[in-house]
Amino acid sequence: MTIRESKIPGPEHPITIESTGTRVVARVGAHTIADTTRALTLREASYPPVQYIPLEDVDQSLLMASATQTYCPYKGDASYYRIALADGGPADAVWFYREPHEAVAVIAGHVAFYPDKVDVQLGA
Repeated sequence: MTIRESKIPGPEHPITIESTGTRVVARVGAHTIADTTRALTLREASYPPVQYIPLEDVDQSLLMASATQTYCPYKGDASYYRIALADGGPADAVWFYREPHEAVAVIAGHVAFYPDKVDVQLGA
């Protein structure tokens, strides 16, 4: 069994999470995948900000579980969804943390989208 290191955000690797404060819409082509005014913006170190959208505001009929899993020492175990569209849809385009680490616990019940696979617009 591999023991995974868990890290706490700090000055050398800051993570902040706050309400986005505007409407966020996620689309693949003409398909609206999510539409919310309850998104959270997660800023982590030097990475681009990520919108975490409540799962309740996502068209869950378009999500198909993936076998892919990854680990982030700051956030925890991530699971993935494929977006299932009639014409295919992007694989592993959506990720979420079922049980995120305590420092980012507020993102539980939220999903995020890879910007190269899903068009995420703020103030849409």
